[in-house]
Amino acid sequence: MKKIKEIVIKDIMSSDVVSVAPESGVIDSFEALLKNKISCLPVVNENNEIIGIVTTTDIGYNLIIDKYTLETTIADVMTKTVVTIGEDESAADALKKMDLHGDGREIINQLPVVNSENKLVGILSDGDIIRAISKLC
Repeated sequence: MKKIKEIVIKDIMSSDVVSVAPESGVIDSFEALLKNKISCLPVVNENNEIIGIVTTTDIGYNLIIDKYTLETTIADVMTKTVVTIGEDESAADALKKMDLHGDGREIINQLPVVNSENKLVGILSDGDIIRAISKLC
């Protein structure tokens, strides 16, 4: 029987990841999150390298409290320290990162997936891992 340490990220990740450029507007980015029914947007530079991340919760909350203007860009609000996972790492590695890099009460729900050149190639959600584990049972 296959074990969680044998599940490779590239086999369970979503490769049709939606990302955003740092100069993108917050409003347009929030609309992209809602339209695509996703909860985070990796922020990439012109070389498709991860330079930040934004979440629906972060943007939505700050829009509600009127913190942003129409000129606010993703570069102004993104989290610059991004926890990523390599496409050749295991689901066990991902679970550890999601837990260890959470804020103590919560886990990270999505990890951008990078290749050996640190380019964005996908996104891994906690749901992707749960689906893979359920197939082991």
